[in-house]
Amino acid sequence: MFDSGFGGLTVLRELIARIPGANFVYTGDTARLPYGAKSRATVARYATEAASFLVDQGAEFLVIACNTASALALDEICDAVTVPVLGVVEPGAAEAAAHSATRECIVLATSATVESGAYAKACEKLGVRALEKACPLLVPLVEESWTDHPVARQVAQIYLDDAFHAASGQGMNPDTIVLGCTHYPLLRPLLAELAPPNTRIVDSAESVAQRVAEAFPATSTGTAGSDCSFFATDSVAKFRTLGERFLGRSIPSVQLVDLGG
Repeated sequence: MFDSGFGGLTVLRELIARIPGANFVYTGDTARLPYGAKSRATVARYATEAASFLVDQGAEFLVIACNTASALALDEICDAVTVPVLGVVEPGAAEAAAHSATRECIVLATSATVESGAYAKACEKLGVRALEKACPLLVPLVEESWTDHPVARQVAQIYLDDAFHAASGQGMNPDTIVLGCTHYPLLRPLLAELAPPNTRIVDSAESVAQRVAEAFPATSTGTAGSDCSFFATDSVAKFRTLGERFLGRSIPSVQLVDLGG
């Protein structure tokens, strides 16, 4: 699995919990992050390079643990590799569809993901209307560990107020929030507190992990501990420090890798 940086480790955390006997290889393209501010062509190039590297490492199943790459480059990644590929957008939309009583939701995501309209399209196919809201300040707040800082509270409240106000202006009554960025699960308690009462928070990491577990039923019932290998394209020390917060466990070592320009 890969992400532009550390956020995808929230997906890996869920995968380890559901598939304890599997071997995982994670690549963080930290030299070229954030993907969320880049063009579709650039994201596709970076993502296919990361995907090809993982297949070269022996990956049998590829998880795009990055909403931006899933939204902008899924087709290119599927064309570049010969193993099954799963992004995070479709499972997140499916989870929203499974739990929304009003059939309307708000998606909080990066600017690139919102501009792609990927979640709105995925939700529409499932009979759910989605309003996508770009929240560019949330990622740096998470990486500063300001997940319950007064500044994070204020920023998150502004984004939520803007999103629900826009939804109301379109005649919507959303009862579900989809976390459309893998950094956002670290803000889930705060967002749940600030959102309107009885709003459900959907973390696509959980639905992605369930999909992968279903693809490996024999492994998912095992008891052996997971073997995890980590690669980063820049600053392995920073990857370990920040990554351990996202993963919720220690990262003994990280290998430096060059995926290209």
